[in-house]
Amino acid sequence: MPIVRLLLKLRGTLARSWWLSRCLYRLHRLPLVGPPEEEVWYFAYGANMNDSVFCGWRGMHPRDWRPGRVRGFRLRFNLEGRPRGKAAPANIFADPEAEVWGVLYRVTRRDLVRLDATEGIPWSWYRPLWLEAEDINGCPLQAMTYIAFGQEADNRPSLRYVTLLRDGARSHGLPQHYIRFLEHVEAAQ
Repeated sequence: MPIVRLLLKLRGTLARSWWLSRCLYRLHRLPLVGPPEEEVWYFAYGANMNDSVFCGWRGMHPRDWRPGRVRGFRLRFNLEGRPRGKAAPANIFADPEAEVWGVLYRVTRRDLVRLDATEGIPWSWYRPLWLEAEDINGCPLQAMTYIAFGQEADNRPSLRYVTLLRDGARSHGLPQHYIRFLEHVEAAQ
């Protein structure tokens, strides 16, 4: 356990230093562009839609938020979670006929580096993806989200995890049809 704490502390230190983060990202061939205080949009479609996760556990302080969607992708649960075989985190997958609803948060690039660190970037299976999103009023926005190469088949999310998605969707005013979709996602036993 002490090694895990050390790694988490190291990850936090890297996230606080723009210069160290830039070096780490370059080492992993990930772009880190723009000044640290520049504001950008982040699209949350999974547990980060829930304020207890995004603002609480991850310690984020968005400057603004709004419901939004990304067309051309669908929500999947095709990643291996913990405990293995009993949980599957959210992921998105390209599908020209689909759309994914979520929460658009306006954050700084420095906040985005911190968020990357809490998501395990650059070590985890998630990778940042910039895409076209639109808010609930149809206003187009360039936003960053996370995507991973998942398994062929979907699994079931844990009840705790899918409840975070449902509660986040409700509290941020996502459309009723999408909330009903989340309510029909079967949880793992």
